[in-house]
Amino acid sequence: MLFSSLDDLASKGQSLFAKGPVALILVEDEVELDSTLAHHLNCGFREVIAFMPQALPLPEGFEARVHRVDYDTHEPGATVAAVNLAISLTPPKVWLYYCYNAEYLFYPFSETRRVGEMLAFHTEERRPAMLTYVIDLYTADLEANPNGVNREDAMLDRAGYYALARLDPENHNHPKERQLDFFGGLRWRFEEHVRENRRKIDRIGLFSAAQGLTLRADHTFSDEEYNTYSCPWHHNLTGAILSFRAAKALKTNPGSSWAIQDFRWYNAEPFQWNSQQLLDLGLIEPGQWF
Repeated sequence: MLFSSLDDLASKGQSLFAKGPVALILVEDEVELDSTLAHHLNCGFREVIAFMPQALPLPEGFEARVHRVDYDTHEPGATVAAVNLAISLTPPKVWLYYCYNAEYLFYPFSETRRVGEMLAFHTEERRPAMLTYVIDLYTADLEANPNGVNREDAMLDRAGYYALARLDPENHNHPKERQLDFFGGLRWRFEEHVRENRRKIDRIGLFSAAQGLTLRADHTFSDEEYNTYSCPWHHNLTGAILSFRAAKALKTNPGSSWAIQDFRWYNAEPFQWNSQQLLDLGLIEPGQWF
């Protein structure tokens, strides 16, 4: 289906959100758009909706499987507006997911288990949302790939990740319960080129709709339980969104491109495009999921 605007989606597209999980792909440019759509279709999302500028074409072969919404994703607040509209159209407890092009969802054993199976298990554990770490991918050869992107030689950082307490300004800056701010990857190594409010790598990428729930600009939700990394009694599943987005931004921004000749360092390793590598590195957590 094709929608001409968010308003058009709201008036004609409510049936798309009746059953989940539903993937919302915010398209900023054409970089790896086809592989992003294919990856999330293969994950088993019931519906995939691409929010994309009118001037960008939907890759050939996806017209029958991907719903398109003409939408300026570069406008300030575009992500928040699109996701919050989707929440308002979605029945309670139906799962939603959001990411950008050149990003790929992985979760424990994702090669053999569909996303719906995993979320059914997560729901049984009384969890309404899932923490996903945005793990930066980058090309091994910037000379050959000046925009920082190449799936064939993709690298990631195997170390350099850390967490800080998330302070609550409404409670005398005491740490929030079961909430942390996570950092690492390119945003940490090249932090002088990244605005402070964009350095975190945690995102609640998977969540179930609820009445009155809203996404905030910092990728957290109005319901604080949605922002926790686990329940009080044991560890829960976590996922990862493998993302070329930071590499692409650092190399296409004139203010940082000149200063970066190579993304590789001694803690870089090739990404094998499987969840086992992420489990071995401790970047995703299986919890009680077998």
